[in-house]
Amino acid sequence: MSDNYDNGHIVPECSQIIYNGFQRYNKNFHRITDRAHIRFIERDWKGHQQDIADRIELYEKSASRIAESVRKLLEGHTQDQELWSEIRTFLGERLENIPDSAFIKTFFNSITRRVFESVGGTVGYNPNLEFVFSSMDGRTEKLGSLTLRRYPYWGSLKTLFKKNLEEINFGAKYFNIDSSVEAIADKISNFCHKNITGNDEFIRFEFIESLFYQSARAYLVGRIIKRHCIIPIVIAFKNTDAGITHDGVFMSEEEVSIVFGYTRSYYFADPSSVEAAVHFLSSILPDKPVDELFTVLGRVRQGKNERYRTFAKHLNTTDDKFVHADGDKGLVMLVFNLPSYNLVFKVIRDQFGFPKTISRQGVIDKYQLVSKHDRAGRLIDTQAFFKIEFPADRFSDELIEELLTKAKNSVELKGNKLIFKHIYAERYVRPLNLYIKEVSKEDAELAILDYGQALKDLAQTNIFPGDLLLKNFGVTHHKRVVFYDYDEVALITECNFRAIPEANNDNDEMRAGTWYHVSDNDIFPEEHLKFLAMNKDLRSLFMEVHNELLTVEYWRNIKARQLAGEVSAVIPYSRSAL
Repeated sequence: MSDNYDNGHIVPECSQIIYNGFQRYNKNFHRITDRAHIRFIERDWKGHQQDIADRIELYEKSASRIAESVRKLLEGHTQDQELWSEIRTFLGERLENIPDSAFIKTFFNSITRRVFESVGGTVGYNPNLEFVFSSMDGRTEKLGSLTLRRYPYWGSLKTLFKKNLEEINFGAKYFNIDSSVEAIADKISNFCHKNITGNDEFIRFEFIESLFYQSARAYLVGRIIKRHCIIPIVIAFKNTDAGITHDGVFMSEEEVSIVFGYTRSYYFADPSSVEAAVHFLSSILPDKPVDELFTVLGRVRQGKNERYRTFAKHLNTTDDKFVHADGDKGLVMLVFNLPSYNLVFKVIRDQFGFPKTISRQGVIDKYQLVSKHDRAGRLIDTQAFFKIEFPADRFSDELIEELLTKAKNSVELKGNKLIFKHIYAERYVRPLNLYIKEVSKEDAELAILDYGQALKDLAQTNIFPGDLLLKNFGVTHHKRVVFYDYDEVALITECNFRAIPEANNDNDEMRAGTWYHVSDNDIFPEEHLKFLAMNKDLRSLFMEVHNELLTVEYWRNIKARQLAGEVSAVIPYSRSAL
């Protein structure tokens, strides 16, 4: 740094620009989030879908704008690492005990990565330039910053929930509040009778003050404090023509875990502290990864940071090697995983196998489309990472050779480090084509039926998977079928669903290819049958229950409804919770 550069002045000024930039971003984040309440009351599901995309795009726009302001301020000193270390320390000292300060630190890291991009960028984490921390620090203190509604139990569940529902300010009338209160009380009593041994009395009920909005449902999230245990409780509400009514009560850890799962769209909620809300959710979902909780609450960058840190810590305490992931090799992605960890990593190949014609940018665009769309519990949340590194000696010889020869645009080897310029990470699920061969006949049948339902659920949200092969779908540990191969995904409104034309003559019938013109967006539902690589019994079951998926009329009807502005709510939870 030159002697005439006013370090004492520039450090606080740059820190303030970044801090104020985050505050503006956060204000806009809350503004979009708060609209969810109005969307719910007005049943404006289409507007809610747009808010999902707007809120996702907000972070990138905000970080890029502030990075440009910082570049102008620092002029020729933008890559001065000593200066940035001082800025990080100065800002960090002023974030002590500020609620959700981890988000500001993550925002700071995003700024530094953009500023240093012109000189090759930051690979992995640079502790001299970035905050290296965990949002799970200070658990007890942070829990105290969360505003809760607390209801002591005085002997009557109905009285307790009558008060609880009356205090929830939906801004619209209930259809039948007494009926909802009775149903909720009965579900709690029956659950505890079946699942809690002994006479363990209720002490109190605690609910996060903010409602959690997602698609066409609002959720009340809390926990039941009993003398000897804590039970999660989530109550779903829907807004009908007749008024607001409850739609489900979830109390098992498995049910609540699905509600906050990695295939769900991000919630719109405004708790007094997001970090504290994550700690609260961790208290009722101890097996749920923290990164997924941050992500499903809409704090995607924080979720990415937690995912990377948690995985890096696991990598440092294990010795197994990365290997090719189970399942058929992809034509577009090279997929691998660490057997001891529940993640898979996907790298775009340099060249795609036949018959793929999409470009590299086209693949990236498809994944971005999914990130901004309603996932309806059927699309895995996939996060893109840039310039991260793993030790090369943790990769199998076969895998490292393929990465360096088939994905040179995304991977390079420096010393003992494999540097991934662009890589996707997502939760591991068992490929459906493998799953149905490994499980009982009953479980295989349930999976094939759910595969058909997954196609219908995606259609209701204007998504056509494109490639319907079973290998592109997976089964979660909750035995739910989800889709994870996005390079051919398309909006149904952009597809042209056609019936296969009749042949004009015998010569047409004998041709190796089609005798009719096919455009890129043409879809022939009758051909879907060839994607159903399953045994005769499973295929017969699929045809019996989901035969309409092979008809052009079904898809044209879905498309017409989407074009007409209809938005069908897909409820990604079991009807047994109702």
